[in-house]
Amino acid sequence: MNKLFFNLLLCCALISCKRSNEATEGITDQETQRPNIVFIISDDHAYQAISAYGGRLAEVAPTPNIDRIAKDGMLFERCLVTNSICGPSRAAILTGKYSHLNGFIDNTIGSKFNFDQQTFGELLQQAGYRTGVLGKLHLGDKPTKGFDYIDILPGQGSYYNPTFINEEGEYRMEGYTTDIITDKAIQWMGSVRSKVQPFMLFLGHKSPHRPWQPGPNELGMYENLEIPEPESLFDDYSGGREIAGMNYMSISDAMRMAQDLKVTDRPQNGFTDRQQRMWDSIYRPINEKFNKEKPTGDDLTRYKYQRYMRDYLASVAGVDKGVGKVLDFLQEAGLDKNTIVIYTSDQGFYLGEHGWFDKRWMYKESLRTPLLVKWPGKVKPGSINTDLVSNLDFAETFLDIAQSDIPNDMQGKSLVPLLEGRTPKDWRNSHYYHYYEHPSEHDVRRHYGITTDRYKLIHFYYDLDKWELYDLRDDPNEMHNIYDKPEYADIQAKLHDDLEVLRANYKDNDSLNQKFIHEYNEKVRNNPLIEYWKPSTKEM
Repeated sequence: MNKLFFNLLLCCALISCKRSNEATEGITDQETQRPNIVFIISDDHAYQAISAYGGRLAEVAPTPNIDRIAKDGMLFERCLVTNSICGPSRAAILTGKYSHLNGFIDNTIGSKFNFDQQTFGELLQQAGYRTGVLGKLHLGDKPTKGFDYIDILPGQGSYYNPTFINEEGEYRMEGYTTDIITDKAIQWMGSVRSKVQPFMLFLGHKSPHRPWQPGPNELGMYENLEIPEPESLFDDYSGGREIAGMNYMSISDAMRMAQDLKVTDRPQNGFTDRQQRMWDSIYRPINEKFNKEKPTGDDLTRYKYQRYMRDYLASVAGVDKGVGKVLDFLQEAGLDKNTIVIYTSDQGFYLGEHGWFDKRWMYKESLRTPLLVKWPGKVKPGSINTDLVSNLDFAETFLDIAQSDIPNDMQGKSLVPLLEGRTPKDWRNSHYYHYYEHPSEHDVRRHYGITTDRYKLIHFYYDLDKWELYDLRDDPNEMHNIYDKPEYADIQAKLHDDLEVLRANYKDNDSLNQKFIHEYNEKVRNNPLIEYWKPSTKEM
């Protein structure tokens, strides 16, 4: 009897082993051990609006869930973008290449990313990863390869009751977009968590992009709070910075009362009756008070700033809650120990600094983007990195995490050594930037330049030929252009030489500039859908 029972157990064990071998056939040990990657990228989320970075907003508008990533992982102090505008930034992330090589240089209507080219998604698939792209991608088209799961917003998308595009076509969902995207992310990760192979999710939030519409759970959350003003809210662009005054992105002039600040009686587009009632319960008394007081001059600018910041920060709060839900799900599902969570934005953003909103400039607030990475067992909790890193490095980092070869034509570097606490001796000591979109709605001039540990050299070209130089140690807010100052002559000359070396290394040059200028001007001139820019209020 005992022998019969033993033989039965042995038979069952052999069958179980055979089934196990069949289930894992073709899957290597490497694939069972490599971490999942959750890459969360919001739109226009300034590092100033993440409390882990400190600053004037940290206490009044904390982001406790995004801060959890910093607490359990690494916060990067100097992550710089290659081209501070939504689509081109995402194109650089997908390809690990600058705009002039991946072909997506601007954000105007009609610009489409060429998905036939190499992206990290395709390479991760080849390395054995399940890949998904969800939410805002904003590259003018739907991916044709590289992702097993596609569920994206068309174009900019909407804050309420969004339309999505998946493999079957377009469909609409009722609700708040940040919440819907978060729920979709959790659902997809749950559906693939039992798979042997690892997954990578590109989770793109629309929020907090203009026009900063808070969700139903965040409406009015900062209405009784006075938001601290930046020192440069009323910047006069003196100090040799005349070009900084040649734009149309100031809070005082360019911020629209109805669309941006909600000072209107018109119903919101695409809202349900219930959503409109909730909206009106918050904004109607605010607008009645504004129409009664009728602020003007600097008082009006201050009113616009407060209204803008309250809505922006409330939109951020919705994203922060979504990040918390994702982190909680990973923990509850037992995935947190083998999942890397990365939080970033497509670029920085102005929250009143220099009197502005929006991005585009090579100045600090739009050049620098948040980057926080949680990697259990690899990244020391609470660590801070001060190396010069870039969104150009993200694709290479994903591939390195996946233990996959990094193609030679990618232009960034893997951040894995930095995440492990060691900076390679050959790590970059300067960063190259290039912005192309002019003429455009905000009228920010074309420029490129170099940023080092201490200095920043900018060249404005095309319709101008002007240079700016900043000492980032002595002038961290970039208020004094020291170009052609005799005491900086040697530094200036070296920066010019270093800039040319960078341009050559990254294969950028004046001939390409002329090509892109011609193509861009033809696109703007021949497209009646493009909203033309408002001329600058100042001329050189």
